Amino acid sequence: MKLHADAFEVTAPLVRQLIANQFPHWQHLSLQAVDSSGTDNVLYRLGSEFVVRLPMRPAAVPQIVREATWLPYLAPYVPVRIPHPLAVGQASADYPASWAVYTWLSGETALTAAVPDQTPIARQLAAFVRALWQVPVRADTPLATGAERGGVLRHRHALTVAALTAAHDLVDGTRLHELWQRALAASDWTGAPVWVHGDIQPTNLLVEHGELRAVIDFGTLGVGDPAVDLLVAWNYLDAPARRVFREAVAVDTATWERGRGWALSVALLQLPYYLHTNPVMVASARRVIAAVSAEA
Repeated sequence: MKLHADAFEVTAPLVRQLIANQFPHWQHLSLQAVDSSGTDNVLYRLGSEFVVRLPMRPAAVPQIVREATWLPYLAPYVPVRIPHPLAVGQASADYPASWAVYTWLSGETALTAAVPDQTPIARQLAAFVRALWQVPVRADTPLATGAERGGVLRHRHALTVAALTAAHDLVDGTRLHELWQRALAASDWTGAPVWVHGDIQPTNLLVEHGELRAVIDFGTLGVGDPAVDLLVAWNYLDAPARRVFREAVAVDTATWERGRGWALSVALLQLPYYLHTNPVMVASARRVIAAVSAEA
């Protein structure tokens, strides 16, 4: 079953043909699908040093150019590795979207890595987001608007309420409605817009030896409210590590509340949408909802 009704058909023979046609100097390299629960892009490892990233639906297509444009700019400012785009492939008769080749980053995703103590990663995550928020914002940077990641949280109200209605038999609707209203009651971000990753979750964190080595998938990258980058406090960190992260990231109470609202909103949209197609995403959504609900 397709994740999305408008999903592109992406196969290994197609990817190999795209590489042969557009980057023939790489056509001799091995090609292997990367097992991923991602919902926007398909990944293929190319040889031992590269990875091919292809949007799986029209809505994800702009991510390719966004990453190619801005990741080289951001890389010197952040304390961990981030993807390095090497080449951007063009849409063709065989595949209707831009796609890209990146360097391969080593590490295991935080979703599957055994991390007995999340405290070091919590501190490293705080250092990463704080560094990202401090990257100079240029006049041509992509400003988040509306319900986009990094936009104003209350602009997601209609989406979130609709998702809560769709998931009414899966969650405690009364409790989650109260938590959502509390997040909306927090004051809006009044500072200057800052760079945000927008989708910091376990599958986008690469870990080695219990430490954070890389942050990947900047498809929702933009400039806006930093609260969205607090998502990771509930979608990955346990309660003790969450407290360490909160202290290290040093945001005000209103920003933390909006961050919790972002975590809840994203999880509520994911749960009914991926209920029958993406068990990893559904498990993540349930984990977030449980973590948010457990807090006073």
